[in-house]
Amino acid sequence: MRKPSLATLVAALVAGSLCAGAPQPRAEAAEAAEVADVGGVAEVGGDTSSPPTASPAELGVDLDTVTIPELQARMANGSLTSSALTTVYLRRIKAIDPTIHAVLRTDPTALRQAAASDARHRHGHARGPLDGIPVLLKDNVNTRDLPTTAGSLALAGSPPDTDAALVTRLRHAGAVILGKTNLSEWANFRAAKPTSGWSAVGGQTSNPFVLDRNPCGSSAGSGAALAASLAQVAVGTETDGSIVCPAGMNGVVGHKPSLGLVSQSGVVPISAEQDTAGPMARNVIDTALTFSVLSDTTLPGDPAALPKTSGLRGKRIGLWRLPSLGPEVDAVMTRTAKRLRTAGAEVVEVTPPYQDRLAELEFPALLSEFHRDIDAYLATRKGPRDLAELIEFNRAHPAEQTCFAGQELFEQALAAPPTTDPEYRAMRAELKDVSRRSLDETMATHHLDAIASPTNPPAWTTDCARGDNDVIPSSTPAAVAGYPSLSVPAGFVDELPVGVLLMAGDHEDTELLSLGAAVERRLHAWRAPRYLPSTGTDAAR
Repeated sequence: MRKPSLATLVAALVAGSLCAGAPQPRAEAAEAAEVADVGGVAEVGGDTSSPPTASPAELGVDLDTVTIPELQARMANGSLTSSALTTVYLRRIKAIDPTIHAVLRTDPTALRQAAASDARHRHGHARGPLDGIPVLLKDNVNTRDLPTTAGSLALAGSPPDTDAALVTRLRHAGAVILGKTNLSEWANFRAAKPTSGWSAVGGQTSNPFVLDRNPCGSSAGSGAALAASLAQVAVGTETDGSIVCPAGMNGVVGHKPSLGLVSQSGVVPISAEQDTAGPMARNVIDTALTFSVLSDTTLPGDPAALPKTSGLRGKRIGLWRLPSLGPEVDAVMTRTAKRLRTAGAEVVEVTPPYQDRLAELEFPALLSEFHRDIDAYLATRKGPRDLAELIEFNRAHPAEQTCFAGQELFEQALAAPPTTDPEYRAMRAELKDVSRRSLDETMATHHLDAIASPTNPPAWTTDCARGDNDVIPSSTPAAVAGYPSLSVPAGFVDELPVGVLLMAGDHEDTELLSLGAAVERRLHAWRAPRYLPSTGTDAAR
């Protein structure tokens, strides 16, 4: 059977999204005209009272649940403008972000970008599904007109000279670049015990569900911003877990694409052997549509004429339980398996092999790769010219030490063998082999369409002194192999979201997104955050 194209998947998901409900009543014209300057290049600020949880009635859509196809349908019939949509998102950032600190800065040209999209829509020249859709970018993705800092004061001066390749693709698609999100500084590759979501530039991002809990992973700001409905979609990056863990812990969807499908040109690196940018959203359809723009893959065919995506009946899914994440998470996985079986899927218990060897080899290989790749990136920017100068910068700037002082990973990377070293090359070759065998052998032995596991434990309490509690092995096999993974909301432990991580074979992103859409429909586990100050559940273990 011929594999479905991404165009087939997108068309099916669009059809399903539009069938879910008719476009809402026409928005007031005054909303589109009311485009006062809200936000700007400076750090976002505003009223820190209780965050709103509802969308303005005059917009005519619920930002928490509306999908891109529904927005595009309304833009096409003239009942919604990108200017109105962008204005409301900017207002939400101004009102909500002081509570969660997910957005570093908004783009002062966002409303001009939206107005240009409105003109294209009026003349029937929309560029595709992302035309006029507000997008937030993780602040390790180069933007020529906005600072790109990786969370570090060392890069907080002049913006890069050029956009990242993925930003060029978003601009060509008509997306509205809304701003940049906070991240774990240097994508969590600086200190031995970092605190996820903290950077010297942006401070600490909070989990919108429970504010004293951690948002997880280096794409923390992207995940938290989406949970709070501060943009329609966002871009994160991952070396191992940094898209999928913040997606799971913030109750949204995150897709780590197969290695190489999204260009890493212009993205602050850790390792070219594992790094990838990827889409994050509140639902799978928006994630798939964003991936279709970010990906270097050309989409063939006419999406409007294609059939609906398949469901779960007849699918074989391997459940990797990971009991080390705790009995509450295991209970969520048990409920997930039951619902998938009820929908016609066959769920079998699996344990992918070679996990101890992966854990043993991955970190030493990343140290060598980081030294090589960060030196190459820093040579393109003003500021420290290489890793040695970056280490000295951190020693000389106390603001870089306000949450945690360590830069042990930088120092170890500086001393690591070069990537020309035979022992390093043997290590990376073995990593690639055992990570792929871990998934391929499991899939083949059990005749699986995908492997499912918990994405994350309940969010731990954020604590600079202790650092993270983020040894979460589910992301590692796909991350090291370069295979795709997708986190979809699965349920809650008290007030804290837990995701289910789906993994498939190399370049099977389309099949994985299709399966993820079916899982999402069956679990129906998304819900809006309540911005609780704390909760009685002890997730600090």
